[in-house]
Parts: sequence; C-alpha cells; structure tokens
Amino acid sequence: MRTRSALIATGVTLALVTTGAAPSAHAATPAPAPAAAVADTTPAIVSAANAFLATLTTAQKTAVQYAWTNTTQRKKWSNLPQGLYTRTGLMWGNLTAAQQNAWLAVMQVTLSPEGYQRVRQEWAADDKLVSGGGLLYGQKYYWIALIGTPSATTPWQWQWGGHHVTVNATVSGASVALYPSFIGAQPGTYTGSTGSTVTPLGDIWTSAYSLVSSLTTAQKAQAVRGSTYIDLLYGPGQDTRAPLYEGVAGSALTAAQKTQLLTLISKYGNLVNAEDAATRLAEIQATLDQTYFAWYGPTTSTGAAYFRVTGPRVIIEYSPQAMGGTAANHIHGIYRDPQNDYGSAID
Repeated sequence: MRTRSALIATGVTLALVTTGAAPSAHAATPAPAPAAAVADTTPAIVSAANAFLATLTTAQKTAVQYAWTNTTQRKKWSNLPQGLYTRTGLMWGNLTAAQQNAWLAVMQVTLSPEGYQRVRQEWAADDKLVSGGGLLYGQKYYWIALIGTPSATTPWQWQWGGHHVTVNATVSGASVALYPSFIGAQPGTYTGSTGSTVTPLGDIWTSAYSLVSSLTTAQKAQAVRGSTYIDLLYGPGQDTRAPLYEGVAGSALTAAQKTQLLTLISKYGNLVNAEDAATRLAEIQATLDQTYFAWYGPTTSTGAAYFRVTGPRVIIEYSPQAMGGTAANHIHGIYRDPQNDYGSAID
C-alpha cells in the first residue's frame, strides 16, 4: 500500500477548487486535493504476466522474452504497418485463444478501464483497413514482447503494438510508466460490431477544441502557431528530440482554463491504472504553469488541426492526417514524459 494524490476520482474528474474573486489571467495552479491511499497494482501485473508466460511453449517463451539490458528492443516500436516495419516477439495472430486472453489480462490490470477501452478501440480500427501492396493490416498483426523478468521489485517492461497504437509499459517496484506510447487511429471513426459508431479519440479532440475555443484573442495569438496541421515531432525514433516549448503557457491561463488543460492531459494520464494515474496527474499539475498548449490549423470544429502539450513532465501530440483542408479519418498521436520515457526515472 502506498499514498497517491487523489487528483481524479472517476473518469476525468479533477479535484480542483477555486475560491474568492474571479481568477485573473495568470491565476495560480489550483492545489491538489488531499492524498488518499491506493493499493499497489504491481503484484497483480506481475501475476498476470507470469500467467501469460505459463500458457506459452518453450519456443514462444524464447521468442517473447528479452534481457533487460537489451536497450534496442526496449525502444523497438513504430506506427508503420507490417510490411514497412519488422517487429519482433510474438504476433497476436499466431497465439491461441487462451494465450490471447491471458495477454489481455496483463493489459487490463496495467491500464484503467478507460485506457483499456480506448486501446482496444484503436486496435479494432485496423480491421477496417484492406491489406495490399505488401502492407498488412488487421488486429492479428500486433506484437508482444517482454523485456526483463516480471517482478514486483526490479524493473521490467512489456511492449504491445502495431499499426497506429503502441503501449510501452515499464514496471518498477510500485511504479508504472506508459511512455512513450503511440495513441492514434486509422480509421478515426468506424462502425463497430454492434452497428454503433466508434470514435476512439473523439473525446480527446472535443477536449482540445474546448480549450482552444476558450482562449482570448491574446491567448490565441500565442497558442495558434500556424494555419495548417503538421505531423508528429516526437514520434517513433525521436527519443532524443528536446521538448519544444511553444504556444500559450499554463501560467497565462485562468483557473478555469487550467482545469480544461488538465482535463485534456488526463485523457492520456488516465490510460494507466488508477493508482499510477493519480501519481501521473500530480506530476503534471505540479508543473502546469511551465506546460504549453500549441495549435496548428483552423480553430473550428472540423477536426483538421494539430495540437501539442509540452511540459517538464509531458509531451502529447495529436495530428489528424488532413488533406485538402478537411479532417482525414487517420490520426497520429504520441504520449511521452521527457523525464521518464522507457521508465528512465524509475528503473
């Protein structure tokens, strides 16, 4: 058992309280709510990982497990489809149903219910694409790897991913770091198995649009950096790129706008289980004044704009691959921590 700051209760609700007169344009970051005790989830993650390994053959175990010192494998990930990028480990389509269910249990206990649902929806989108020209799409072309030995005390990492969604989870003692991860989708909207419309990242766009719409003319002059979208700066292979602090700073936002910024960031911070999400949001809230929000593209609701959040503890990018000035049904996204990518601050 350990203590975590209770910044979130359920979903994306943030415990932020303001009192007194209306906040100024440079209002201080609201103080965190009192801490609450949250159970350590690491033993459950380790147990699930070991249960997954127990379902594998000797050959499969050899294929999926790598030494913790294998830094090349720790950083081996991409959003490119099979055929343009060669992944290693175990391919999802080659696993039995029992093995697949055992792996899903690892993801479920590591991620929050919200995060697990988002990742599953992004993953399912790949089945809507048609393979051809040497490019292979579909849920079966996703890969699993374990770097290090699952442990409640020493660091290890699990990797899962393929085209347009990747999760790198470093587990070290009672801490879990999900950075860097690729949070994208192609198609961005599709019809699910029940006939309903699925938009895996729709709430993220809505939150970002709400924030940019709340900005004053002066704030928009700082935040909006260009009239057209751009692609990712911090995607695969960009581990050493320094954070680019541009846009409107958290220190220039009102208290209400800071809450909106935290709500947007929580869409990513809440990917992980509740215990680690509370710590994550506390890290970001503590540096919110030094965190910047930047926007490229129209400030309308078309969805054709790129946004980025850059701070001492977070980098978020959202880049719809827009063509002809309209939003394409194809989204690139990244989630990093400049101080803790690949668990560098906890391993």
